[in-house]
Amino acid sequence: MTSHELDDDDNAARISNPLNSDEFRRQGHMFVDFIADYYTNIEQYPVTSQLKPGYLRDLLPPSAPFEAEPIEEIMRDIQNHIIPGITHWQHPSHFAYFPCSASTAGILGEFLAAGLGVVGFNWAAAPAATELETVVMDWFGEMLNLPRTFLFSGEAAGGGVIMGTTCEAITVVLVAARDQKLDKIGRGEIGKLVVYCSDQTHCAFEKAAKVVGIQPGNIRAVETNKTTSFALSPDSLKSAIRADVAVGLVPLFLCATIGTTSTTAVDPLEPLCRVAKEHGGMWVHVDAAYGGSACICPEFRHVIDGVEGANSFSLNAHKWFLTTLDCCCLWTKDPNAIKKSLSTNPEYLKNRASESGHVVDYKDWQLTLSRRFRSLKLWLVLRSHGVGNLREFLRGHVAMAEAFERLVEGDERFEVVVPRRFSLVCFRMVMMTLSDNDDDGGGNNLMNKKLLERINGSGRVLMTHAVAGGIYMLRFAVGATLTEPKHVMEAWKVVQQQADAIMQGV
Repeated sequence: MTSHELDDDDNAARISNPLNSDEFRRQGHMFVDFIADYYTNIEQYPVTSQLKPGYLRDLLPPSAPFEAEPIEEIMRDIQNHIIPGITHWQHPSHFAYFPCSASTAGILGEFLAAGLGVVGFNWAAAPAATELETVVMDWFGEMLNLPRTFLFSGEAAGGGVIMGTTCEAITVVLVAARDQKLDKIGRGEIGKLVVYCSDQTHCAFEKAAKVVGIQPGNIRAVETNKTTSFALSPDSLKSAIRADVAVGLVPLFLCATIGTTSTTAVDPLEPLCRVAKEHGGMWVHVDAAYGGSACICPEFRHVIDGVEGANSFSLNAHKWFLTTLDCCCLWTKDPNAIKKSLSTNPEYLKNRASESGHVVDYKDWQLTLSRRFRSLKLWLVLRSHGVGNLREFLRGHVAMAEAFERLVEGDERFEVVVPRRFSLVCFRMVMMTLSDNDDDGGGNNLMNKKLLERINGSGRVLMTHAVAGGIYMLRFAVGATLTEPKHVMEAWKVVQQQADAIMQGV
């Protein structure tokens, strides 16, 4: 046999064995180097892709290859065709939406979970996956100083679970609340159920309500205003509930938010929970997807004061906690309510451990059966950084947002629209020629829309906008892992340059 034939045999062996250890090691090193180089050079890229829709179809073949292609060729296409089409979420000048912060620990935890290939739907399928999740959720809950009624280690029957997104978490607890209420008033009364939120609540709540069968006309988005920094007023909630009760409707659920998407408004939990308790013991869920992470810092913990009156609490560790998408942490005082609504027990999943009643089967805490080993990456993040360093990471972003806020306040052409919370600054350019009686929703809003388009069009910075109370504002969200004060200063220079151009009519 010739050496050429041996090479062909080796290649065939690698292709026929999709988990060849030697080939995994070789290609794995290539991908680690690729990602490391990507982060080293990330500032060379514009924050947003400069390509037009449909660009990729013109660059790739019309059909999948019949023969295997070498990894080297595939990686060239990743560099040449995929990377140019990315909005670089980890770019230090990415100030849009909310952060989706990455870290070495988070990425490697994701890598390890994928490599182990565990499907942990119940304890028997992956004991370590289940047990690590219960431990990590208690660790995290203690860091947040959550009431022990939300923890596995508490005296009550609470506990936590890791899901993909807030959309899943809200749907799960809404299902539990719905079934609890219908068990009392009758299954045929679902059309009477009403759910409440503010007009700043994330659209995930409306979607979840529709999924679980709440009539669209029974989803109450209670109006907020600038005088309360767009937080939900307990008095307004009480009025809405009383009006519904007066016509025979049944209050079911309140979604309160800690850090709304538009302006990071913080709904006052203690009085809201009190209102909910006064009206039939409504289920209260606290959506702290963004703001919750900051509560590991003692100086921010007060924003969830009153959480002991809620039924469930969730935050996205993949937003501002270095854990990479996806990792939504949900705690509840009453897992049994969720399990009663979502548990299934087919013959092919029956096992001695489950039947003993001494283990957690997370399949009954979520919408899907299959689940990933998400707790690995959160565990790696907590251990690799420690509570002290995680607090300083968050504080660093808040400090940079404070610095940007001062820059805005120091330029008479601009104003901060709402008081800053956490690391988001909501600001706008104000047209000096407008009188108090002019339509602010016209000239100023159009000008700020143009300003944002010019800022993002530069490719040097990415921001997004919000409209609250009829005011169009720019959102400057500090949270990318690689962001430093110099990037904040550079972003402000871009804002000023584009504002100068608008004023000069360029």
